[in-house]
Formats: sequence, C-alpha cells, structure tokens
Amino acid sequence: MATRAPDTTTYDYDLATRTRRRHHSSRRAHRHPHPHPCARGTASGGLAMVAPGGGEGPSRWPAEEELDTVRKKVVEISGRDEREVRVVACPYRICPLGAHIDHQGGIVTAMTINYGVLLGFVPSNDSEVLLQSGQFKGVIRFSVDELQKPIDNPESINWESYARGAVYALQNSGYDIRKGIIGYISGAKGLDSSGLSSSAAVGIAYLLALENVNDLVVSPVDNIQLDKSIENKYLGLENGILDPSAILLSRYGYLTFMDCKTTSPSYVYFSEPSKSQPTQGQLPFKILLAFSGLQYNLPKKRGYNTRVFECKEAARALLCASGCEDVPNILRNVDPAVYEAQKYILEENLSRRAEHYFSEMNRVLKGREAWSRGNLQEFGQLIYASGRSSILNYECGSKEMIQLYEILLKAPGVLGARFSGAGFRGCCLGIVESDRAEEAAAYVRAECEKALPELICKIPADRRVLVCEPGDSARVILPDHHHRC
Repeated sequence: MATRAPDTTTYDYDLATRTRRRHHSSRRAHRHPHPHPCARGTASGGLAMVAPGGGEGPSRWPAEEELDTVRKKVVEISGRDEREVRVVACPYRICPLGAHIDHQGGIVTAMTINYGVLLGFVPSNDSEVLLQSGQFKGVIRFSVDELQKPIDNPESINWESYARGAVYALQNSGYDIRKGIIGYISGAKGLDSSGLSSSAAVGIAYLLALENVNDLVVSPVDNIQLDKSIENKYLGLENGILDPSAILLSRYGYLTFMDCKTTSPSYVYFSEPSKSQPTQGQLPFKILLAFSGLQYNLPKKRGYNTRVFECKEAARALLCASGCEDVPNILRNVDPAVYEAQKYILEENLSRRAEHYFSEMNRVLKGREAWSRGNLQEFGQLIYASGRSSILNYECGSKEMIQLYEILLKAPGVLGARFSGAGFRGCCLGIVESDRAEEAAAYVRAECEKALPELICKIPADRRVLVCEPGDSARVILPDHHHRC
C-alpha cells in the first residue's frame, strides 16, 4: 500500500534533549508499548526523535511467516504461551553516500532494507538471560546482575559478545536492569558479516529487548550512543554512529541524513514533485545487493582502525597548521579552505584520507539536492564517485570486492554502485531502476559466478544477489502483532 507523504520535503530534529524515564512498576509492559522509535512527545512538549509520517512501504518486513517461526522457537525454548512473545525487528542498512566519514564527524546518508534481524523474547522470571541463535550453535546463559567488562582480545568475540555488550552499555550508562530475557535471535539467511551492519542490528535488538522487559523508555538518540558503546568500548571497534542511526531513524520513502558531529538527523523525501501523483509512495528504484562470500569479524581486521587513525592524524596536522591545536582531531573541525591551502603538508596516506573525506562531504551535499528532485541519474553518479574514492583515496576493498563493484557498474539499469559497510568484506550495493532490477540481478549473478567461482559457490544460490526494497526503522512488535511500535 502506498504511504502518505508529509507536506514538506525536509524535516530536521533537535536531538539534544535526551530523555530517560521509567514506567511505574505497576504498569504491565504489554499494555504500554515500548516507544522505540515511536514516542510522540518529550517532557518539554516538543517533537520526539522520530522521522515524520510514512510508515512501512510496499514490501512489508517482517512477513507473518517469519514472525511465526521466531515466536514458535521462543515458545519451544521458554515453555511460555505464544501470545506472550514479543519480537524486535532490526533492519539491515545501506549507506548510499557518506562512506567512511562518520567517525570524522561528517554527514552521512542511510536507509534500511527489507531484510534484518529478528529477536523473539519473553521476560525471564529473574535476572537470567537465556538465548539461542538461528545461525550459531549453543545456548547463552548469564545474568544481568553480572558486571560486564570490555573484551581484551578481539579473537574471543563471538555471538554471545553482543548480548553481554548490550548489558555492559546499559550498566555503564546508569540504567537499572534487573530482569533478563529468554529469546531466540535470527538474521536473514546468508546476510551476516555482509557489510549491511548486521552487528549493529544485533546489538540494537538486544538493547530494545532488555529495555522493553525492564520498562525503560530510551530515546533513539540515546540508543544510538548505547550501541556505539557496545562497538567502541566493549568490542574495541573505532566506528561512528552511522549504523545505529540508520537502523533506529530510517523511514520508508526518505533518505536519512545524519550529521555525525551534532548527532542531528534530517529527512529528505524522494522527489518533492512526485508526492502529488497517483503513484505516491511507489519508489522508482530498487536496491541491488551482490555478495562476495568474504567474511570475517571486523574488530579482528585492524585495517579499519588504521584508517580511522590516519584520518585523525590528517586532522591533527591541518588543525595545527591553522593554529587550532586545542580542537578535537577530526576532519569535520578543519575548514575546507584550510584543507585546500594546507593539504600539501600531508604525507601521502594522510593526504588520500583527507581527500576522501572532503570530496565525500561534497558528494553528500550534492546528493541531498539530487534526491529531493528525484534525479536518480545524478544520485547514481555520485554513488559511483563515492565508490571510486573509497578505492583510490580511502584505499579499502580487496581485489574480490573491487571486481564485484565493477561488475555491478556494468549491469543493465544500475545507476551507481559502491561497497557496503567498511569495504573489506561482504557485499556491494547498487541503485537500480525498478523495471530493470531482475534483469540486472541475473546479469550480476552470472558474471560473479564466472569471475569469483571459489567464493560465490560458498553462498546459497538464492543469496548471491538480492533485489531489495527500502525499509523502515527498528521496532518492537508486541504480542498483538497488529500493533507495531
């Protein structure tokens, strides 16, 4: 069903007000839907942190069959009634523009897709957390009363780490969590470690579930910081806020723009003129995902952290050259004019990282205008340029990922392509004209099987290339599944 578009193209929200409050203990959680990210007001009477209008688009996710499967697994594990089971739906995300600049306080773009992580759960009767996974063997058992400490050795990170990391983040932010969960978590088949931010989706899923059973009302902006705490402080990964922002704030029909310095999002509806047309809500593009078969745990691959360090070093050198030594060393604090005047002082690696940052910021600003006009050709060219800069200036992407990127660019109807995620593994994304999406998918599938046979054969045939729809934000689906938060 087509969604109703709001009256104006761009919506800006002040996320500076961070509210934290608790339901009265006598209130039952299933009678008071968890507000992520649907809260409508703040204590001051202003707008809460929520994207405008819309709702879910034509490709509704998750499907009822997926929800039923997860609910039945929770019943099997917990022995509870299926009508008690709640489900967190956390979509995966793509970043069309704004690659590798979130950790430098840049402006990034994001939207979710109609695939993601489902966490079915019921409150435990005490502080115990008991979890099973659709992707990994074994059972997790621990108590929310246990004091969680950051992981020292990245080699020890496993699927249990994200559940413990969620407890760690809540504990260290002063939240009182006394009740655990009994749950079953499952990601979309074949899409874990794929560059679609599956790790952030898992972390957010655990946060929302724990907050739900403990009657905690946490704003999306605070959950963004909580997930960042899982990744940065608990797991030791130096990433920014792009991933949790996309998952918690996206809305169908909009491109989310997140200012990673001010943590302020804005939303731009696709093509202002089209909103009055009969086809309102039906977007003229789809998202093509092509998977490489390369997988590993990002915190174990220190190339990512090295590039973040190089960006900070470039910022430090430029800020010192302009007499701003006391300003935090991120490239967002460097005036573009200073960069142009002083970039000659940077050694080669630092020069390339800075060039990627400043050129990508420019592409984001141009992309905002192109998106609002519904100019997919221009938007796609900017994505293509982002992909080239990621390879040449940010120097990410293996030989296999670059091959995949180049195959996508040649596919019929593909307007632009780039790596998804950090670019060291996973998949590439393409924006493709809707009426040519299946043709493009068939082309990419055939070419990948010829170019990368040893890797592609490891991927299930139905997961090598996917045609996706834009999605919506993370939410808790209550036992009455017609009432979604």
